[in-house]
Amino acid sequence: MKTAKFAIGQVVRHRLFPFRGVIYDVDPQFANTEEWYEAIPAEVRPRKDQPFYHLLAENAETEYIAYVSEQNLLEDQSGEPVRHPQLRELFDKTADGHYRPKSHLSH
Repeated sequence: MKTAKFAIGQVVRHRLFPFRGVIYDVDPQFANTEEWYEAIPAEVRPRKDQPFYHLLAENAETEYIAYVSEQNLLEDQSGEPVRHPQLRELFDKTADGHYRPKSHLSH
């Protein structure tokens, strides 16, 4: 099993599509439905043998939840805050602009 490259609270962006978000959960390997997986066009379908990340995601129009493979994520270095409405429920924003899981949610 592969070790996750990204961490909970990290801001990332999609490698191919114009969205970004904060990671709130990590699956060490694909843990979604086969139907979801097959709905992805074959030419951009990621491998299953890698970590997948749950994101509080946003694009120019809206905020949503995304499930993204590690191969399709890059660290977001814009420094821009994420505007997702659920962010405050799960994270505290630190003075340096990072997101730290709220203490009652930590293991």
